[in-house]
Amino acid sequence: MSNSSAAPGVAGFCPIKYGTVFAALALACSLSAASAQSAGTVLFNGKIVTVDKEFSIREALVIVNGLVLASGTSSAMKKLAGDKATMVDLGGRTVIPGLIDGHIHGIRAALTFGTEVNWVGVPTLSEALEKIRQAAKVQKPRSWIVVAGGWTEEQFSEKRRPTAQEVTDAAPDNPVYVQHLYDWLLLNPKAMEALNIKEDADVAPGGKLERDGDKPTGVVIAGGNALGKVFDRLPKPTMEQQVDGSKRFFREMNSLGITGIVDGGGVSMYPANYQAVFKLWHDKQLTVRVAYHLCAPKPGSELADLQSLTQLLPQGFGDSMLHFNGPGEILIWADWTDGDITPDGKAKLAELLRWAASKRYTIQLHWNPDRTVHVLLDVVEDIAKDYPVRELRWTVLHLYDVSEDSLKRMKSLGLIWGVQDGLYFGGERLQKDVGTEAAKQMPRIASAMKLGLTVAGGTDAHRVSSYNPFVSLQWYLDGTTIGGVQSRGPAEAPSRRQALEMYTRNSAFMANDDDKRGTLEAGKFADLAVLSADYLTAPVKEIGRIRSVLTMVGGKIVYADAPFANLASAGADR
Repeated sequence: MSNSSAAPGVAGFCPIKYGTVFAALALACSLSAASAQSAGTVLFNGKIVTVDKEFSIREALVIVNGLVLASGTSSAMKKLAGDKATMVDLGGRTVIPGLIDGHIHGIRAALTFGTEVNWVGVPTLSEALEKIRQAAKVQKPRSWIVVAGGWTEEQFSEKRRPTAQEVTDAAPDNPVYVQHLYDWLLLNPKAMEALNIKEDADVAPGGKLERDGDKPTGVVIAGGNALGKVFDRLPKPTMEQQVDGSKRFFREMNSLGITGIVDGGGVSMYPANYQAVFKLWHDKQLTVRVAYHLCAPKPGSELADLQSLTQLLPQGFGDSMLHFNGPGEILIWADWTDGDITPDGKAKLAELLRWAASKRYTIQLHWNPDRTVHVLLDVVEDIAKDYPVRELRWTVLHLYDVSEDSLKRMKSLGLIWGVQDGLYFGGERLQKDVGTEAAKQMPRIASAMKLGLTVAGGTDAHRVSSYNPFVSLQWYLDGTTIGGVQSRGPAEAPSRRQALEMYTRNSAFMANDDDKRGTLEAGKFADLAVLSADYLTAPVKEIGRIRSVLTMVGGKIVYADAPFANLASAGADR
């Protein structure tokens, strides 16, 4: 079959094989495809932001068998679908491709989402403490109350962290664990007693007890993976609680327009921690598409452990809802210390990356300081002499202070840069560390895009940031922290289009799924979100308040709010 121009008002396809996209084929081809398939769903009278290469805007969209059949004018799409299709009047609302968080610790967050106290977005410390107080009322005495992250004192009007006494007053009969990023932990006396923490050695290596004279205050000042080791000592939710928490967390993601995540593994993630998400996948209850990475579970045997774990995991193993996306983000623990990598660490990293290249694995790799990233780039350049690294979609994560020279080297190697909104929480600290002027250039998103580098968006949530993608999108655009300080200047800001591409087509590319999702082009999955406000025209400072009012994954409704709440029970895409 040969390609031809699409009829007026229609952008469609005639599928020859699953997943193949033909842009702008003839209306006759689309009609033929539609007649051969079951009636589907028409979203009309809206603003469909396709995020195709032309960033086309349409009025309507036809979904059949979980795929986008065509987009165009409302009248053309209604005619194309026929009388048996479900008609959804968007009322002028904006539709975007489902957002894909390109780096999030979602599987870990999901395990405890049903049992943790969530401080994400809470505006005052008094309200945060009230959440602990309410949890104490419904939980049994001596059961743990855990705040595992996703907050910073800059979000509170009081501009401070809680004290052990305040936490004890809120929950006098419960051990309480309150973690801030990876640098600070508050344990009330019952928690200290339950974990038998009395001396620095009890939180070592990397941890130190804060003291008031000789008496511990309950605060652990931490570096490295000290808090991860303490967290691992907490009682684990039951499998039933893990599955329930996972369902709730992914539904929370759906309410924010998220239809996919790239999970980086990370601290406190061991093989057993994947069983809840596997169960949801097996039972066909996943409501987000998950591309997951496996990190080395312990220092010293990283390569051997990854070789063992991946013997039955070829790249891409899985299906359209869940697949293995390669090793990451912690490959060699020596390269995760955010400081200088030792010669031994470099040698181990080189050995592991060469093995990954030989297996054609995609990777994600945590790397923070630009002053040492040349070590990583030297290793990759050497491997690229023997293996097609450019084809493997390797991603460098974080690297907020990246230099232009490093970006050029990353571009030449075909590396992806995964930029999360960590400085939304940490911009004030960055200004103190590097100075106000230097901070204005961090991160160099606009410079990277000018060089043609693929830049993917995400949050790195939930311990170090909010999982809200619209908060992340707002931060990309204005560089303003949760405390209201503009740390990054406008010169390095992406456009609204570029920021949305970071969270859709670029993250899909990172997940090796760009041929299936990330845009609303014909032939791709109907993963989409109908927004509460127009992302393209809303004031920048209001973008963080946007929510989804209707989210679909593969044409099936996974979240619906007013005025579409009645559609939830009806499903979608018949």
